[in-house]
Amino acid sequence: MSLFLKIFLWFWLAIALVVAVLTVVNWSTQSEPLVRQWQIFVGELVSTNSATAVQIYENEGQKGLEEYLSRTEATERINSVGFYDKNGRRIAGNEISSEARSLFDAALQSDNIEFIRLPEQTIAAIKLRLKDGEDYVYIIQFKRPQQTPLLSELRNRILQILAVVLTAGLVCYGLARYMSSPIVKLRKATQKLADGDLQTRVASQIGTRHDEVAKLAQDFDEMAERIESLVSSEKRLTQDISHELRSPLARMNVALELARAKANAETKPLLERLETESQRLNEMISRLLVLSKLETGSENFEKSEVNLTKIVEQIVADADFEAQANGKSVKILQKDTVKVFGNENLLRSAIENVLRNAVKYSKDETTVEVSLKKEDKNVVVIVRDYGIGVPEEELEKLFRPFYRVHTARERKTGGIGLGLAIAERAVHAHGGTIKAKKLENGLSVKTILPHLN
Repeated sequence: MSLFLKIFLWFWLAIALVVAVLTVVNWSTQSEPLVRQWQIFVGELVSTNSATAVQIYENEGQKGLEEYLSRTEATERINSVGFYDKNGRRIAGNEISSEARSLFDAALQSDNIEFIRLPEQTIAAIKLRLKDGEDYVYIIQFKRPQQTPLLSELRNRILQILAVVLTAGLVCYGLARYMSSPIVKLRKATQKLADGDLQTRVASQIGTRHDEVAKLAQDFDEMAERIESLVSSEKRLTQDISHELRSPLARMNVALELARAKANAETKPLLERLETESQRLNEMISRLLVLSKLETGSENFEKSEVNLTKIVEQIVADADFEAQANGKSVKILQKDTVKVFGNENLLRSAIENVLRNAVKYSKDETTVEVSLKKEDKNVVVIVRDYGIGVPEEELEKLFRPFYRVHTARERKTGGIGLGLAIAERAVHAHGGTIKAKKLENGLSVKTILPHLN
């Protein structure tokens, strides 16, 4: 799972849980149920209105009380109001309804407000004692508030929660994108740098941020610039040294020829040894120059249509001839007719270096196997030897310049560690890939090149 999804989902889940917890707490800690709240409201209203009715009756008489109760009945939720003596005789307001008759008797016997809850109304009654010591009863009928159906209330709750969660999701999406986007750009830049694009920079892509991520991007650019400078200096140094060595090497060869003309039986073996080392040094310089040109791109290699099948046949024939002198052989197992677009000399050098390396490390009395086939839009060349193999952790290092596996360091097989490095650079220059694979008995090197359609 990507970092963006992790940040987004965790933030969203956290907000959703907070909403859920707040909703549950709100429902579970509600101070009073709806019915109880309504009853408290009615009780307070009855107490206030009845006290006012008593004052008006004592001060203004029955007529004032009638006017007051008429105004009270005009209130939106009140159906009717009545003021009665202890015998049930109406003093003002409406007559006692049949539903309120039992409530009248209960109120006379109680010092509290008495209630009757009917489907569409609530009736409340309270006993009142005037200054003359007589008891009266104040009765009022309210329209009951209609409760929202449970299903409708649940639906509304769900819609509210969904609205909050979706809004939170949009906010979390933007926040997660803001946090993860520069890290994704840093990762892509790191991959490009690892693939050899030393001019990769990322700070300009981060924008105007001024946080730790922006500072990390700046540090990355400084690191990339430093690496590019070091690698470029190393490549230029290698190329310059290779060029400079050519002149003294040429003069040394001339001196060897002059010395050979004056050599005797004692000095001749020494001169032959010097000539061998000179040839090896010349080969190393040549390979270094080729490798430097491939790495720096300082030379544009001419490309054209190349018959790869013909090149592989020639290389295998030459390698087989040389291998037979050491009790080995080279054989083509599969040979498709394929063509590629590229530089013939580079392609020849790449395949030849891989094949000669396989012959060099293959055991005596074994056969190095070569396969050339077309797969989809690619050309695949597989060279398989039967040597001692290479440890799994060493496979990626085989294509580094001057790198040799520990078991080959005694130079019994010769080599300077540039062949596979040149092969890899040449293959990459043609848009292909090359990879080594450890086998039970030996090593397999697979080269993939784009096929010429």
